[in-house]
This record gives sequence, structure tokens and C-alpha cells, in this order.
Amino acid sequence: MNFEVSDKMKTIIGMIGEFVDRELIPMEQDFLSKPLKSLQPEIERKREMVKKMELWAPNHPKEYGGMGLDLVEHALVSEALGRSPLGHYVFGCQAPDAGNIEILNLFGTKEQKEKYLRPLVDGKIRSCFSMTEVDMPGSNPVMLETTAVKDGNDYVINGQKWYSSSADGSEFAIVMAVTNPEAQPYLRASMIIVPTNTPGFNLVRNISVMGHAGEGYFSHAEILYQSCRVPQTNLLGPEGHGFVIAQERLGPGRIHHCMRWIGICNRVFDLMCSRAVQREISAGKTLATKQIIQSWIAESAAEIQSARLMVLHAAWMIEKVGASAARKEISLIKFMVAGIMQKVIDRALQVHGGLGMTDDTIISFFFRHERAARIYDGADEVHKISVAKRILKEYETKKVK
Repeated sequence: MNFEVSDKMKTIIGMIGEFVDRELIPMEQDFLSKPLKSLQPEIERKREMVKKMELWAPNHPKEYGGMGLDLVEHALVSEALGRSPLGHYVFGCQAPDAGNIEILNLFGTKEQKEKYLRPLVDGKIRSCFSMTEVDMPGSNPVMLETTAVKDGNDYVINGQKWYSSSADGSEFAIVMAVTNPEAQPYLRASMIIVPTNTPGFNLVRNISVMGHAGEGYFSHAEILYQSCRVPQTNLLGPEGHGFVIAQERLGPGRIHHCMRWIGICNRVFDLMCSRAVQREISAGKTLATKQIIQSWIAESAAEIQSARLMVLHAAWMIEKVGASAARKEISLIKFMVAGIMQKVIDRALQVHGGLGMTDDTIISFFFRHERAARIYDGADEVHKISVAKRILKEYETKKVK
């Protein structure tokens, strides 16, 4: 793997870093304390600035208005944007839209691409991904209760979903539902595009997560599908291939998430070090003079660097051999980076003391909202078991001297 960053990417990352520092971080106090609706005009103004800088939609296809960066290049972008919770949204590469764009581009019909993909890349509309269910294990996407039954030329969808992130204000959902119940488990479900204004699409609530229900893009919804009827032409990809398509979505998506987490690590690490050298604890002594603080800083620096290199290697592997062949690397980064991020956030909060518990810094926001990193896209324990089984299987036929 070549670790050299191209001059093009150095320029792009430099421009993004400067924009985040100058335009987005100053907005964070309002973001933490005011309704999102009151900030939306300013957020849209920032998005227009990004488009004029030709940095919009860095990982999306050029033919639809994106920059067309490859996975390793976008990993570096995601790291730079992760320093602020506003970063990915303002630059048009936020989840879940990023994953939906990816599968629409790979599996969508010409009509679906024009109706949904093009305005999604352009930032004119938003979308959500509706897979996780209340009573089914989220780490096992073949276990679904939501059904889509054919009736004439339509599908009639019934079921209950939750953690459909960003459904509030979305134009459409991509719904995972069982269409072929008699097929083998991995070929039972399909992905279907459901406009959110369809009768029977009921957004029940934005779920309160760690005491915050959120709104608009920054929310997670519970959705009830009650005889929700859509044409069969809204099927995304082949019928029964929902699981296969989900895997195409999740592999690169974990790179995006993990590098965003590295960006969060970088931000709170900076805050932790700055606080340590400035906070006096006695005459002529700061927190930075204490060995326990020095130990936390050294450990955090090493962990962030190791996590970063692991993610870039996984991204490189996906580029070279595909997501399926890089399953071990993808699982490794999922639980490794999430755990490191939470340790670094926790240390930063501890160094800030009572201040760290408040919303006067961004640390408490990250502490609340990134705890889920060890759960979504497959709980850490599932990835650990999967990796261990894969490694041990190699040793069934491997002779060790």
C-alpha cells in the first residue's frame, strides 16, 4: 500500500480543513442550543459555498454532480469532515444518503436514477434507509418481519421499523422487506423505494436517544408501514437481493463511518491537549504536568494513529479486491475504531472535568451520540465473533511449525 497522499488530495483536504475551522465549528454552539430549523438557512448558505468551491459530494459520481473520489480518497475527506457534526451534511456526503446514492447508482433503473438519485446527489432532497426493526435483531439483516406482498402491479408493505435515521423531512425511504418468504434466508428480502408521502407511510416519532429526539436530518425515526402501496417498478435491484445489496452498501459505509470517527478523535484529542496545558491545578502546575494525563495523551495518540492506518488499509483492500474479499478487514475496523473513539472521547471529557459534561464544548455531544457506534452496522460482539471464526477456519488446514 502506498501511503503517499497526492498533491490533489493534499489541496482538497487543506481546503476542507480550513472551511470546517472557519465556517462550521463557529456554528456548533447554535447547533447545540437552538432548533435545527432556525439554523437551516445558514446551513444551506454553507452548502452553496461548498458547491462554489467545487468540493460538493466528494464520493458521488461525477455524472450526477459529485467529485467522483475513490474510497481511499474519500476516507481522507471523511476524516477531515468528521471534526464537526455538521461536516458531512454541509459537504453533501452524509449517511444515510451516501449509502442510498451508492446502491441507487449500482442497482437503480434509468428512471429511478433520474427521479431519486440525481436530486439526492444535488442536495435538493434527502432520504432514509428503513431496515432495522423493533423486535428483530439488528445485527442479523436476514431476520425481518416487514413484508411486501404483490397485489396486481403493486407491492403492499406492512411492518414496523425504527432507527430509520433522518426520515424526518426525507423525500423517500429505501425499505428492506420480505418479498420471497419461501426462499432461502439470504434471498427472501428486497429493497423497495417508498416515497414518504405514500398513504400508509406513518412516521410515528423521532426516537429520543440519550435524552434527545432531534429533528430533521439529525434524528432517528420509528415508522409504521400500514398497507403502504407502491408500484413494483419501485423495486431496487432484483427481487430477493436485498441482503446482497445491503452488503454492497455496508462495506464502503463502514469506511465512511470509521474515518468520521477518526475525525472525531482528532477533534477531541486537540481539545484534550489544549485543556491539559491551560488548566491550572495549583501554583505553576497544569494538568499537563500529571503523569496520568501524559499517559492518556500518549495512549490516545498511538490508538488514533493505529486506527487510522487500519481504516486506510481496509479502504485500499476494498478498492483492490472488493468488499467481499475484505470482510475480515472491514469487521476489524468496525469494532476497533468505535472502541478507540469512545476511549478518546471519555478521556477528553475527564480532562475537561465539569466543563466536559456541558454543551459548552462539543465533547458531550460526541459522548452522547457516538455511543451507538458500537451497536449500529452490526454490534461489536458480532464482528468479533465473525472475525474470530474466519481466522480460526484458516488454521483448520494451516500447518504451524
